[in-house]
Amino acid sequence: MEDRRTGMGIDNPAEKPARDPSLLLGILSEAFPEGVFETGLPQGDALAIVPPEQLLRVMEFLKHDPRLQFDMLADITAVDYLGRKPRFDVVYHLVSLPLGQRLRVKVRPDDTEPAVDSLAALWGSANWLEREVWDMFGIRFIGHPDLKRILMYEQFQGHPLRKDYPIRKRQPLIGPKN
Repeated sequence: MEDRRTGMGIDNPAEKPARDPSLLLGILSEAFPEGVFETGLPQGDALAIVPPEQLLRVMEFLKHDPRLQFDMLADITAVDYLGRKPRFDVVYHLVSLPLGQRLRVKVRPDDTEPAVDSLAALWGSANWLEREVWDMFGIRFIGHPDLKRILMYEQFQGHPLRKDYPIRKRQPLIGPKN
């Protein structure tokens, strides 16, 4: 029987970059021996934890390396682990559309003034996603072109998804601007 894949850009699968998540983590760890704290495959999903000062370099590598091709930033979120040091995780969900791979990258910013580098220059989708994380968690994105609230109104005080946000806090009432 004829192989219908011939001529469709997948003639020789051995020439294509590997799709195994452990191989992509190996490539990342090899490229950044001091820039990757930890890698793992929780529930089969590739995960890398990087220091905040290496985030931009690691993400540029993940996007531009031809073996990885993480061309889509699907989501950015944060998790507040009140009581843990460091308190916050900023979580990036990357997708390589050509290779059908997914990767989660976590960064743990400093507790006093949580901030990480903005990725808006690398992926346009980061613009709004970073604004959402800033609005909900109060984590700043250094170099963001327009870091302002996106879900809450400008006069809102605090960041509602932080674990220490007072649940019964009264917010200032605002009326329509005339």
